Amino acid sequence: MHIKKKKTVLVGNIKLGGNDSVVIQSMTNTKNCDVEATIAQIESLQKAGCQIVRLAFCNVDEIKALKTIIKNSKIPLVADIQFDYKLAVIAGDIGFSGIRFNPGNIGSERAIAEVVASAKANKIPIRVGVNLGSLEKDIEKQYGRTAEALATSCLNHASILERHSFYDIVLSVKASDAKTTIEANRILHNKSDYPLHIGITESGFGQYGAIKSAVGIGGLLADGIGDTIRVSLTGNPIDEIAVAKMILRASGRCKSGVEIVSCPTCARCNIDLSFLASEIAEFVGEIDTPLKIALMGCVVNGPGEAKDADIALCGGSDGRCVLYEKGIKIKTMLVEEALAELKKLIIKLSAGDRVSPLQF
Repeated sequence: MHIKKKKTVLVGNIKLGGNDSVVIQSMTNTKNCDVEATIAQIESLQKAGCQIVRLAFCNVDEIKALKTIIKNSKIPLVADIQFDYKLAVIAGDIGFSGIRFNPGNIGSERAIAEVVASAKANKIPIRVGVNLGSLEKDIEKQYGRTAEALATSCLNHASILERHSFYDIVLSVKASDAKTTIEANRILHNKSDYPLHIGITESGFGQYGAIKSAVGIGGLLADGIGDTIRVSLTGNPIDEIAVAKMILRASGRCKSGVEIVSCPTCARCNIDLSFLASEIAEFVGEIDTPLKIALMGCVVNGPGEAKDADIALCGGSDGRCVLYEKGIKIKTMLVEEALAELKKLIIKLSAGDRVSPLQF
């Protein structure tokens, strides 16, 4: 995987681009004027692992509430603006760390110039966000509803900002179709050095939305494309963060936290691997130490997987199983002892201790 170095853009104290790690974003779905609920949701998102939160800034009546929300947030907040350029001008003045808008929805060049002047004065970036549903008529007529249309629209809008000598730009092109999104981002990646915000817009609800997001976002990340992500799921935004973390780990773009590899089980499996995997997944939920744990039901792939894992458990056929650390056999034990012994080893390794067969 080759990661093309991108221009660095700061959103508050969070760096996007420049080969830094991929940043997780989300968006509140509370009403801004319900200050208490919005602050609580931002705090919950941060605790779950979100690093930037976006809020829909809808009208000037929200300004007082937004000032309080921004003051009480420990992570950068970005204003999501649609159509009313005056809100984009105000956003930086009231403390937002960034603006998301589509220059094509702002209107005149004079209005865009005012937005740029405010962003410059407040030293905040602008994310140019283009969705397939918001393409300009001339672009859609020329290219159709395609990946090329998305990329062309986004680059055209970025060039408008550049005409005003503004370069603190993040690019984003999204569709509800994963294939179109992937193709559009590949075009942007090759044609621009601005950081890319990637995601599948309106991906859906629950498992299907998570899988569609994993296909679109994960495919790009595995190719080294993308500097910040948002998993767009219907419902509680907290659920987006867990999915985002799993996508980052599966694509190899996140080195922190625990990765669990477990076999699908077959007739050779004589241990309750589903129970073990579930218990261990819950146990390691908040561990940031990079660990790979392999849970294997039998000896067919178990010893081989153990070589690549920090911790591995391999089931046997006699009510016993074997525990490994870094491919070294640590202990043979009864299946009933497995969960306790796994947790014991995880605690030691997550604390930075190395274990030898004689110590365990």
